[in-house]
Amino acid sequence: MSQTNFSDIALSEEAKRAISEMGYDDATLIQSQSIPLILEGHDVIGRSQTGSGKTAAFGLPAIEIIDSTVNPKTVQVLILCPTRELAVQACSEIRKFAKYKNGINVVPIYGG
Repeated sequence: MSQTNFSDIALSEEAKRAISEMGYDDATLIQSQSIPLILEGHDVIGRSQTGSGKTAAFGLPAIEIIDSTVNPKTVQVLILCPTRELAVQACSEIRKFAKYKNGINVVPIYGG
């Protein structure tokens, strides 16, 4: 299978700019297969190895579907993680993806 460049995926220019600044050019397999489906409104269950880019696979479409004109106190996306460490890590990465998107607040919420 050939590599898919992020420039070939239907993402906003703001998201593409953030991805480029993070040093990524090509999407991984999980990203190239899941991002377009999620953006089309499909539910996706993805499974992939550690370090394969799963956070971007769900995080990028999540920031793309957020409507910044909605009340900023309205939760539009909720991402569940099995551990505090993964919640903090996912939050950190998604903040980087959302760097140039206005009206998006990414916050980790965890217990104990």
